[in-house]
Amino acid sequence: MSKKINLFANLKSDFASGLVVFLVALPLCLGIAMASGAPLFSGIIAGVVGGLVVGYLSQSHISVSGPAAGLTAIILTAITDFGAFDVFLMSVFVAGLFQLGLGFLKAGSISNYFPTNVIEGMLAGIGVIIILKQLPHAFGYDADFEGDQSFVQRNGDNSFSSLFEIFDHLQLGAVIVTLVSLIVLISWDKVPFLKNIKLIPGALIAVISGIILNEIFIQSGSNLAISNSHLVSLPVPTSIEELKTIIVTPNFSAISNPKVWITGATIAIVASIETLLCIEAADRMDAQKRYTNTNVELKAQGVGNIISSLFGGLPMTSVVVRSSANNNAGAKSKMSTIIHGGLLLLSVLIIPTLLNKIPLATLATILILIGYKLAKPATFVHFWKKGKYQFVPFIATLIAVVTTDLLKGVMLGMIISVIFVLRGNLKRAYSFKKEEYVDGDIIHIDLAQEVSFLNKAAIKLTLNSIPENSSVIINAHDTVYIAHDILDLISEFKETRAKDENIKVKLKGFKKAYDLENSPDSVNHVTLEHYYDAAKRKMIKKETVQNTFPE
Repeated sequence: MSKKINLFANLKSDFASGLVVFLVALPLCLGIAMASGAPLFSGIIAGVVGGLVVGYLSQSHISVSGPAAGLTAIILTAITDFGAFDVFLMSVFVAGLFQLGLGFLKAGSISNYFPTNVIEGMLAGIGVIIILKQLPHAFGYDADFEGDQSFVQRNGDNSFSSLFEIFDHLQLGAVIVTLVSLIVLISWDKVPFLKNIKLIPGALIAVISGIILNEIFIQSGSNLAISNSHLVSLPVPTSIEELKTIIVTPNFSAISNPKVWITGATIAIVASIETLLCIEAADRMDAQKRYTNTNVELKAQGVGNIISSLFGGLPMTSVVVRSSANNNAGAKSKMSTIIHGGLLLLSVLIIPTLLNKIPLATLATILILIGYKLAKPATFVHFWKKGKYQFVPFIATLIAVVTTDLLKGVMLGMIISVIFVLRGNLKRAYSFKKEEYVDGDIIHIDLAQEVSFLNKAAIKLTLNSIPENSSVIINAHDTVYIAHDILDLISEFKETRAKDENIKVKLKGFKKAYDLENSPDSVNHVTLEHYYDAAKRKMIKKETVQNTFPE
């Protein structure tokens, strides 16, 4: 039974962090909606539902849900194929149902198998992406949309080449706003008396400073004035009736369309995997090291996507960028996420005109600092010191996340990690001292608890390297399972090469059932299947097996 959370216990810090996440989430919601070919308001709706609904239902303390860049390609393709946004919303509704089912099937438990170095590599990769993508915005160059995480941009440039084009599109006013915002944000963390004002986050002061600076530029007629294209662009409904026309509902008559179900299943799978990855990452970022019930999270995401579709919103996932901003801003509980959703809702209803004065340069500065904290040099040094088995999957995941996407990057990291685990298991199949042996030496080979066919090549190489006129002791005292291939290999070695090259072979700990010739009191008529099946299914204890087949 989960412990009941007092949402108001840390209201002071949670309100401040919720405000920061709101400032980060606002342009991302709009940018992702734009990239998806969906109405801009649909991104805001998904952000509101992600904050209020998923934030309340989730057991995660710091993760934040909303529209995700990883779904933009799926959404754009689906809207284009369906030719109607309301039909696409039916797919989002179906995706929510699938996620509910996954939650009840306890599919969230797969997150327990994500290695730490892969998760950290994913976080560092996203940090690098944030820095690369936000640097152009910080200098007033907006070739790609807010929230874009793809390496190759729509104009043919990539995340690196676009950095060289910054100087051709430099806006001095944006640069000044960026520098002032950077000074404010750093000072807010460093200056003691400012650091203690927890209720007012540095990000809010940076945003207010950016607005005031640009208003001064505009009022003075300076050419430093930042153009509207480099400001937040929020839809401004002038009446309740106009707001109602913005909200689109699913076309339930499309429920019989097979493509709706296929698209829904695709969204559900991708969104669920991204959510599980982000939840695992959020739990690692949490200073209090609290753990989230991932099955509950999938159910919360399912309900969130159902409700989002009913109000015309995009599908959502738990999002690393917003979760990182939430954590860095000092969030203590999920109340911060709920507050961010409430602020998104209030902002579009009450102050959209004011929000449209926020320079993107200020928001870019906030995100760049978040990206730095995700990909700080200390993380690289930490995994480098842990050795190649930790560092290689970490750096491979990072590079792949930056150059491809989150899912492909994590998949590559997982594959490399599995290869390293298999390689490690192969090496641990037996213990063999690799010193140079000379004639007459006694060589000890101790087999591990389980020796499978995967270990055949390594053991074969070891046996082939044993010099002539040696004495070899192969010990299987601690072994509960040996594959047929390994038994045949040992038997062939003893019967052929050992005899030809005067190598004395002694087998210790091998059961009678193995039917090896010099195993004491060998019994040739006992089948191997009885021992193998019992040991494999763990239906009988090792001691029982030893009593059945005494040495």
